[in-house]
Amino acid sequence: MKRDHTLTWTAPAALDFTGVGVAVIGGTGGIGRALAKALAGRGASVTVVGRKFRDHDVPGLRFVAADLASMTEARHIGETLPIDDLDLVVFTTGIMAGPVREVTPDGLERDLAVSWLSRLAILRALAPRLTTGRLPERPKPRVFVMGFPGSGQRANVVDLNSERSYGRMTAHMTTVAGNEALVVDAARRYPDLLTFGLNPGFVKTGIRTNLFGGRNWLYRLVEGLAGLATRTAEDYARTTLPLLSAPELEGRSGAMFDSRGRAILPSKWTATSELDAVITASEELLRRASPAGA
Repeated sequence: MKRDHTLTWTAPAALDFTGVGVAVIGGTGGIGRALAKALAGRGASVTVVGRKFRDHDVPGLRFVAADLASMTEARHIGETLPIDDLDLVVFTTGIMAGPVREVTPDGLERDLAVSWLSRLAILRALAPRLTTGRLPERPKPRVFVMGFPGSGQRANVVDLNSERSYGRMTAHMTTVAGNEALVVDAARRYPDLLTFGLNPGFVKTGIRTNLFGGRNWLYRLVEGLAGLATRTAEDYARTTLPLLSAPELEGRSGAMFDSRGRAILPSKWTATSELDAVITASEELLRRASPAGA
C-alpha cells in the first residue's frame, strides 16, 4: 500500500456495533479503555482484559482479570477467552521500558513481556480457536495490533531480552519491531484472520510514566509540554472506530494505518528474513518463560 492510499470510512456518528463481539486486550487504561468504552457505547459486547478495572458501571463491558507480564497468564487468556461471538480483537497492552532494566518473574525484560510477548502468546493460542469451525457466512475475525508500525524500528534479535546490555529506548524499539512483525507474520500465517497494524502516534496517556522512572518532575514537565500538542485517547478512539469495522479492509490483511486511518507502508525489513528471525527469537523466549502445559 502506498502512503497516500485513501479509503472511505463510515461516518462515526452512523456507526453501529450492535451484535459485534470485541476483546480489548489491555482495555483498563489509556487508548484501550477509551476504545472499549466507545465500542460499548455503540452497541458492542466488549470483553476487557487487564489488571485493574474501573468501568463496572459501563453497560456492555465485561472484565477478565489477567497480569499480562506473565506468559502463562497470557497464554491462558488465548486458550480460554470466549469466542462464540468474537469478531474483533484489539491489542493495546503496553508500557515503556524504564531507566533500569526490570525483569518479570518469567525472567523477561518487562516492556518486552507486557508490550510484545504477551500479545504473541495470546494470538498463538487464540487464532486457531477463532478460525476453526467458524461459519462461512460470518465475516473473518479482525485483529488490530497497536504499536508504531511503519516507523522503521528494528529489534535487537541477538539480545532480544536485553540480557547482554540494556538501554531503555533500544529495549522499547524491540517491542515496536516485534508488534510490526506480528502483523505481517499473522497475515501470512492465519489466512482466515484479518490482521492490521495501528500507529496512533503520540496520544496523551500514562504509557510514558515508566520511561521517566515514575511520575516525577521530569515526567510532569514532558507530559505537560506534550499535552499541548497531543490528542487525547478519547479523540483517537472516536476517529479510529470507523476503521475497525470498515468493509474496505476485507482482503487487506497485513495493512497498517496511521493516527488518522491512512494506510502506511510497512518497515522495509519486514519483507526480509529479518522478520522470521524476530518471530523465531520471540517464540524461543516464550518457550523458556512458559513451557506448554505449565
